[in-house]
Amino acid sequence: MSTWNDNFSFKATHTRPSPVREILAVIKQPGMISFAGGMPAPEVFPVEEFYESAHLLKDKGTELLQYGTTDGNVELREFLTEFMQPRLGRKVGMDEIFLTTGSQQALDLFSWAMLDPGDVVITEDPSYMAAITVFMNHGGVCRGIPCDADGILVDKIPPLIESLRAEGKKVKFLYTIVNFQNPGGMTMSVERRKKLAEIAEKYNIGIFEDDPYGYVRYEGDHLPSIFSFDKVGNVLYAGSFSKILAPGTRTGWVIGDPAIIRKMCVFKQSTDLCSSSVDQALVADYCKKGYLTQHLPAIIANYRKRRDFMEESMKRHLAPLGVTWVKPQGGFFYWIDVPGVNTDQLMRRALDKKVAFIQGSAFAVEEGACIHNARLNYTYCSNDVIEEGIKRIAAAIVELKAEAEGIKA
Repeated sequence: MSTWNDNFSFKATHTRPSPVREILAVIKQPGMISFAGGMPAPEVFPVEEFYESAHLLKDKGTELLQYGTTDGNVELREFLTEFMQPRLGRKVGMDEIFLTTGSQQALDLFSWAMLDPGDVVITEDPSYMAAITVFMNHGGVCRGIPCDADGILVDKIPPLIESLRAEGKKVKFLYTIVNFQNPGGMTMSVERRKKLAEIAEKYNIGIFEDDPYGYVRYEGDHLPSIFSFDKVGNVLYAGSFSKILAPGTRTGWVIGDPAIIRKMCVFKQSTDLCSSSVDQALVADYCKKGYLTQHLPAIIANYRKRRDFMEESMKRHLAPLGVTWVKPQGGFFYWIDVPGVNTDQLMRRALDKKVAFIQGSAFAVEEGACIHNARLNYTYCSNDVIEEGIKRIAAAIVELKAEAEGIKA
């Protein structure tokens, strides 16, 4: 018998298992249609433009193949301070930004810097399941606040903070995905962004403003960040190239007060020393040539068409069954509501029909939430595959409803 089980750490024995493990195990089966992942469409990757930067390996190979600095490529950081200025409300200093191995690492490093066992993180409910997992694996306790079409219900946050503090608990920060939220698809209103910054200042808590989808907007105007309303340095903004260039670059960034940036850099030194110098140099060259801003309209146009096609397909096949949704103005996902159907059961029935999605409970913060919801990704599949997948989900709903009524479908 293996001795590992007797020697695992407390954290290893108390990790939060992935709620989508069942789906991931079968997602690569032949004939499986997947709306489950947050996958960009590979056909929109700017392969030729990105390949132009490959000459750097010959020109600067001895430098790029060496260890890099923990805070990341200087040219890329300088580009990002300019690129982000309109959204952040000012040009940040170089001591306020560093690069990460994807935005997922930013969540981990922030948790190392902020969380002790038992500390509370307030999040939207539903929220990004991988963020919830990171916070819980660091000993954090997540508490959820419901959302509507304008984002998190900010008026519910102060009473929750006060009640938690009355119980002797420490509320460390609030986690939010402000634009085209994952999984809910909603975008936080400007009024609520301002109020959230005020709440953080009043109660002396941080805000992790996660914005991986913000530049993938299909209509309407870009909104100012929560960071832009922050007067005291309580907001950490996180971005990523995964959705606006390619996830394989594994390059993200964080912007915030030098105090939190320094702490996160210290933990990064002990985690991976530095992110890939090669990846960062290639991304920097691509961005400096203007390709990022040139290519974004192509990404947006492609995904807008897929979003619209999925909605038309859902109108044909799901709306007659009572399924509802809010059309996202950007991002990667529809968040559907299936009245009277437990989507854990629907997910398993759909897998039998070789179509995958993520059930709502995987994103729930408070127990029992989101049991009638599901997240569908529209950016990865072609139109004909989307149509077939939606038809299969509709068939699964019909079967479950008929069984619940005791009628043979």
